[in-house]
Amino acid sequence: MVPVLADEATDEKEEQVGRIVVTEFVSLDGVMEDPGGAGNFKHAGWSFEVNRGDEGDKFKLDETLSSDALLLGRVTYEGFADAWPSRDGEFADKFNTMPKYVVSSTLEEPEWNNSTVLRGDLPEEVAKLRDRHDRDIVVHGSAQLVQSLLEHGLVDELRLMVYPVVLGSGKRLFGGTSDKQPLRLVDSKTVGDGVAILIYQPQRDEAQAST
Repeated sequence: MVPVLADEATDEKEEQVGRIVVTEFVSLDGVMEDPGGAGNFKHAGWSFEVNRGDEGDKFKLDETLSSDALLLGRVTYEGFADAWPSRDGEFADKFNTMPKYVVSSTLEEPEWNNSTVLRGDLPEEVAKLRDRHDRDIVVHGSAQLVQSLLEHGLVDELRLMVYPVVLGSGKRLFGGTSDKQPLRLVDSKTVGDGVAILIYQPQRDEAQAST
């Protein structure tokens, strides 16, 4: 057996930092508002109208079980905090027990178990989270937060579950950005009744790897 030198072990440990992973349900026209039906959106619950099948369910469960923490905007956090504590099962148990970070300037005392409010500079807070965790820090919903993360180049992976429906109105996932942001498709598959799972990573990763 080849021994691992101390400096090699240190380098390996330093490389094991968490990734910011954004995962979203979106329509063909980019709407991500209220797929679960918890709000007042006129198309509330639209994701339930299309069957994503067992493979789609497994994708979401595996994603959750492999997550280290949740990073959420205030509105999504409050919706989750209202819904998940009363549920049980593998998915709910993981959500309820793992660390949760909510980006908010107004939320004072989060009541959901293992929750922390982040108020500082977003890039600085994300850097701290990456150092604190060595697996995926997953962002669900949270349109405004996601747009800020994308704007600052802080998203390591983008997972879209695209439903075959055009909603015509509603909050869209992608807002204006200051510049173009090339992505590369690293995986794709179709599940259930035509739901496409598309996984992207920033093109900058390849550029940085070659320098």
